[in-house]
Amino acid sequence: MTLFGNSYPRIDLSDSIVLITGGGRGIGRATAELFAAKGARVVLADVDLAAAEVAAGAIGGSATALQLDVRSRDDWEKAVAELGRVDVLINNAGVMPVAAFLDETDAIIEATMDINVLGLSHGMRVVVPGMIDRGYGHVVNVASLAGKIPIPGLVAYNASKFAAVGLSAAARLEFAPHGVSVSTILPSAVRTMLSSGIELGHGMPTVDPEDVAAAIVATCRSRKAETPVPGYLSAIDLGLAVAPERLLNLVRSLADGNRALTGVDHSARAAYESRVLSVTDQS
Repeated sequence: MTLFGNSYPRIDLSDSIVLITGGGRGIGRATAELFAAKGARVVLADVDLAAAEVAAGAIGGSATALQLDVRSRDDWEKAVAELGRVDVLINNAGVMPVAAFLDETDAIIEATMDINVLGLSHGMRVVVPGMIDRGYGHVVNVASLAGKIPIPGLVAYNASKFAAVGLSAAARLEFAPHGVSVSTILPSAVRTMLSSGIELGHGMPTVDPEDVAAAIVATCRSRKAETPVPGYLSAIDLGLAVAPERLLNLVRSLADGNRALTGVDHSARAAYESRVLSVTDQS
């Protein structure tokens, strides 16, 4: 792909170091498996080192685990120093609290912004200078369709993902002349712990982690700016950008758009919510 007259240099995955945050579970683990199958050296970074080690062990080969809290600039610096170089950075780590905005705690909101936005910022600001020095590299920021569509019950998550989309789009423009591409992935609801306790389907497009992983790996070739998952949502995304609020509210009601506010099974979500709280305790 070309931008501003500059061609993005081809990335040979069989000779690449791929750093994946949130690599211990879900989308991160599925993405690591797919990159490893293509011959890349994958590094599964996660604040939960034990989960990353289990995932890396299952993948085998050259896959390795690394403890990384994406909120910590020092952790990023240490990771890059240890690896020597990163050819492909997958900023996947994220949290999704579900609650009425006025009921949410300050600690959870701050952690959501720190992980979902500053985590991406720290990663790019530490990793991309090396890519620019080498004249090539690729960054994938895993955002969400919630970065385009407001959803009651996900106000803090919406805010973080809208920010992630804007951060990625502007950084893409700055890095392109240096041969470094930035792609944003916009999944709909994904069958992972992130969506546990929330009723899926019934008008809400739902995908598996492997679907998102395939879209992530595909950007290493296409270098597309944004990729919704599933792909057919690209047309819907364009329509939402110009649709009047009354029409959007009708569509939301037909798809039970308040389910994250009124239809959450918190007992089924307890394990995930406990993990999110444990992260805030480490701040």
